[in-house]
Amino acid sequence: MTRFVVLLTLMSCASTPAAPPRAQSLSLPPTALSANERTTHALNRLAFGPSSADRQRVETLGLERWVAEQLAPGDDPAMAERLSGFKTLNLTVAESFREYPRPQQKLKALGVDVKTEEGKAQAKAMAKENPDELPRQLVIELTQAKLLRAANSKRQFEEVMVDFWFNHFNVSAEKNRVRWMVNAYEREAIRPHVFGRFRDLLGATAKHPAMLWYLDNWMSVRDGFTLPARKKDDDDEPRVMGLNENYARELLELHTVGVNAGYTQQDVREAARALTGWGVESRPRQRDFGQFEFHALAHDDGAKSVFGLTLPAGLGRDDGERLLDFLARHPATAKHLATKLCQRLVSDSPSPQLVDRVAAVFLATDGDLPSTYRAIVESPEFWSSAGSKTRTPFEFVIASVRAVGTLDEAQRPLAAALEVLGQPLYRCAPPTGYRDDAAAWVSAGALVSRINFGLRLATGRVPGVVVQLPPQDSSVERVAEQVLGRPASKATLATVTRALGPDESLDEKRLDVSKVVGLLLGSPEFQKR
Repeated sequence: MTRFVVLLTLMSCASTPAAPPRAQSLSLPPTALSANERTTHALNRLAFGPSSADRQRVETLGLERWVAEQLAPGDDPAMAERLSGFKTLNLTVAESFREYPRPQQKLKALGVDVKTEEGKAQAKAMAKENPDELPRQLVIELTQAKLLRAANSKRQFEEVMVDFWFNHFNVSAEKNRVRWMVNAYEREAIRPHVFGRFRDLLGATAKHPAMLWYLDNWMSVRDGFTLPARKKDDDDEPRVMGLNENYARELLELHTVGVNAGYTQQDVREAARALTGWGVESRPRQRDFGQFEFHALAHDDGAKSVFGLTLPAGLGRDDGERLLDFLARHPATAKHLATKLCQRLVSDSPSPQLVDRVAAVFLATDGDLPSTYRAIVESPEFWSSAGSKTRTPFEFVIASVRAVGTLDEAQRPLAAALEVLGQPLYRCAPPTGYRDDAAAWVSAGALVSRINFGLRLATGRVPGVVVQLPPQDSSVERVAEQVLGRPASKATLATVTRALGPDESLDEKRLDVSKVVGLLLGSPEFQKR
């Protein structure tokens, strides 16, 4: 694609982070929950589960002030300091390519023919000698940072929403060049906009090179556009390229109006035409390598009609901008996003009345996300849904760590546990992202894996986690209430008691607290949030 870019008229675009939200007082509805249950519920939904530090913070501030603080978070210098040791988190796309090339790329630069047996052997030896200099290090450090933030950040709700919106606008590091772009994608396109307006978030993801590569829009050009010959392998014929509908389809189906909005295949094609020429500067020697570029010569400049939106001829790049404006403010988008947010924060099947109220706030505030979150948190449905959501593997792992101690260092075994549980971070291949409903994660095999992880964690066999168990003279009931944040069911207490054996369960002095904690982490109550 190098010569393709040379022939095009290029324009750069940088996204502007949203201003931080202003803290506002809340009006939480009355509920039948006790004060302790309300705290547990808030920490389960607006954070990654209760921790001793966050419980103390809620007690100090009061629940309403804590929730308000989460919706308008201040700085977290301690977390910033913790993350400062990661070398890759703040690299640009160009720096990531330059500093973490494949061994084959390094050897090519030295004049080595990597297709020969000798060249292949040198590449393997280089990878084995310097594993921390491989491209995979970019994803390893991003994963470690995500685990640290989720476990320890004071800005818990921000991390919950970063996880939600990354999944909504999913890209996978498994797809070729995306692995060099995913750090910048979360840092530039997702994180700055979770407390802003949806239109800004949509635009930032649409123009980010990670999304452009992941869904192939970087190669989408007007029908009949001819790429000059590359003269490779004696094939000097010009290549005729064309429209690629991948991103346009997911833009409608997943990112905005939703699959049931009533758009047609023709709408998908027209949207793809509007987005032709939205690409990436792909020449490594250029200063803007890896940044968004509009390729004017590749753009279809004819008139278009998308889902009721008319785009006259001659708009150029503004075709795509007007399309995003239209979709971001569409009532179907409001309903689609309200449904997904309510599914994440309230229940797998939120009531139509709640969805409609939240969608109305989204539309009335021009897609202001803090106002939309607030409408959910202030709803009676939010507070009456305690214990109805099944934790994803990521939520389960982090909630377990927060329940029993602190994450001192996010070492690789913790990320490996997520692979065993079926949710490797930043590597979900489908654009749908990971599912957020119970059916996706509930099975006998999954429960066994969770119990095994809980037992390893509680017995100090997960590196990097500092475990702080209840006192040895505690009863099973007291340990259960501390781990679960509420009394355990009779069935769970009976199961734990049977697993301990009659002598130990009746003698608090002989109680194996680590075993009790491990079993409780695998209990049905702990799988819910």
